[in-house]
Amino acid sequence: MNLRRLELFVAVAEELHFNRAAERLHMAQPPLSQQIRKLEEECKTQLFVRNSRNVQLTADGELLLRHARKLLTQYGTMTAALRQAHDGEIGRLRLGFVSSAAISALPPVVRDLRSNWPGIDLELREETTDAQIELITAGALDAGIAREVQTVPGLSSVLLQNERLLLALPTDHRLASNSAVALADLKGERFIAFPRNRISRLFDHIAALLHAADVEFDLAQQAVQFPTILGLVAAHLGIAVVPESLRAYAIPGLAYLNIRDASAISRVSLIYNNDAADSPLVAKVRQACQNTMGTVGLSSN
Repeated sequence: MNLRRLELFVAVAEELHFNRAAERLHMAQPPLSQQIRKLEEECKTQLFVRNSRNVQLTADGELLLRHARKLLTQYGTMTAALRQAHDGEIGRLRLGFVSSAAISALPPVVRDLRSNWPGIDLELREETTDAQIELITAGALDAGIAREVQTVPGLSSVLLQNERLLLALPTDHRLASNSAVALADLKGERFIAFPRNRISRLFDHIAALLHAADVEFDLAQQAVQFPTILGLVAAHLGIAVVPESLRAYAIPGLAYLNIRDASAISRVSLIYNNDAADSPLVAKVRQACQNTMGTVGLSSN
């Protein structure tokens, strides 16, 4: 028994007329009758009562019709699911993101994924960039939204955004009345930043920018979370260089200033394993990034 033969049987059972069923199936009537006879031989029972005037289902034919309809529906569901999985329209997508991306890049990307591919089961994990790299390399994440990733062996990176860096400082700081500052203006200041052993890439990037401006990166305090860093700045423990998306945090006693240096940017990228470059799910998250943020460039290593 094959599915095509069941499809022919259902058409005859619904039409109760071989010629009409043949027209519906876009085939000649004799081959249709032949296939029905073969099906009856396979089932070892008569499925139709035929005479010169009409066609009627037997009791066994009624039973087979109920099961055949269910089977054909299940087959259609299965093939549709396989097609959707092949096209990346369903499946589990494990996406990492750095905490600051939850303010800027992540929300529109997730909304686009939900809107265009609702069948994708999206699993989000907040992780540092270094942790995302390890998890993607180990196969525990499919992709990630990370900072300051340019060349990592085995990974591809799609640059999503060159985000401006800001200076966070107390509202009564000596520089707070300025409309903008240069990095060189920060000489003699003490800074609040991440522990380098936890968030090394952004730490090293900011340290390099300050070094190029001949400013010592003198740490007064370290904290893991951006809100904590900003709160410590508002408490007059130091100043901080942070991504522009952190303007979303309005904290009493805290001000943000633009940094005039053209180099004061932070790279936000989508990263994934080179081996996953052809993955339909990775293609979908890349498309969502393109739809919502645009992509500046692609780098494979």
